[in-house]
Amino acid sequence: MKYKVFKNDEEWKKILSPEQYKVTRQKGTEPAFTGAYHACKDQGVYKCICCGAELFNSDTKFDSGTGWPSFHSPMKSENVAEEEDVSFFMKRTEVHCSQCGAHLGHVFPDGPNPTGLRYCINSASLKLEKKE
Repeated sequence: MKYKVFKNDEEWKKILSPEQYKVTRQKGTEPAFTGAYHACKDQGVYKCICCGAELFNSDTKFDSGTGWPSFHSPMKSENVAEEEDVSFFMKRTEVHCSQCGAHLGHVFPDGPNPTGLRYCINSASLKLEKKE
């Protein structure tokens, strides 16, 4: 897939922390309850740590009890893409940034209204731009 924002691995390593690189560029997962945003109540827009694309609004965030930030819907659906993930002997739906390909997390069909979806997202893939 061709992305609007493209960098080679060395370029990503220069701008991301080792954890951010592992999560976003190597499809890693941060340990539950360790990310900066899992319990965050601040208002604002969650953007892609790699390219700054607007991904989720804090108004759609909810406490899923899973240890990762959870949202019921993306802020801009065109910035969030999905694909089937069959790793670890499970069938899941991976979520990534459609602008740069950064791995964000997974989406599950057990969320609250209005969508019934739970976008389970790694804090390491996000940067919160707080409302003032």
